[in-house]
Amino acid sequence: MYKTQAETQEFLRGFLPHLEETPQGREVILCPPFTDLSVLSKTLHGSLIQLGAQNIHWEEYGAYTGEISGPMLTESGVRFVIVGHSERRQYFGETDATVNLRLRTAQRFGLTPILCVGESKQQRDAGETESLISLQLDKGLLDIDQSNLVIAYEPIWAIGTGETCEAVEANRIIGLIRSQLSNTNVSIQYGGSVKPNNIDEIMAQPEIDGVLVGGASLEPESFARIVNFKSV
Repeated sequence: MYKTQAETQEFLRGFLPHLEETPQGREVILCPPFTDLSVLSKTLHGSLIQLGAQNIHWEEYGAYTGEISGPMLTESGVRFVIVGHSERRQYFGETDATVNLRLRTAQRFGLTPILCVGESKQQRDAGETESLISLQLDKGLLDIDQSNLVIAYEPIWAIGTGETCEAVEANRIIGLIRSQLSNTNVSIQYGGSVKPNNIDEIMAQPEIDGVLVGGASLEPESFARIVNFKSV
């Protein structure tokens, strides 16, 4: 929940010039608050950046005050949508069942969902990481087309805490996630205190296809360094 429309335009003025250095083939997706989608859609048309949303409701329309539907997103030029982010699960009662409904709806309206999975510190300390993520995948991916999907592993204990999952450990978990998929070509990202000073090591891991960036994406120079990571 950051950036007004004016702040978003200011961010773009600082960020877009850095994309001239971005290697070909890299995908950059911005997932702002709903109020910023229309201004971004107009500004980014024809650029390297694609547009994503932070959530989607599972109904096309109805009495769901405060929610956003698939047609509302596609009309705004959105192509991706985050589903099941840990903050949605933690603060707003998101469950694996509602995650599955949102995933299905996203695909029904031609959007590519970014499914977030991950464990809390308590669950990791209890040795439940693998079983929890396996359950999240089993329930979340029921009847989901894995040819139109992105997955993000975001250990909750590493989000906004400054504590980052070791790159090798993140790689191990993402490898386990991939082993559970029917389509092993699904792009799997790591998210959790991704910063300019650890992006090169993270992206050097063979199982990690990309990153889901939080706080470090709010500053143009910081996010640009992540986008333009150095291959090791």
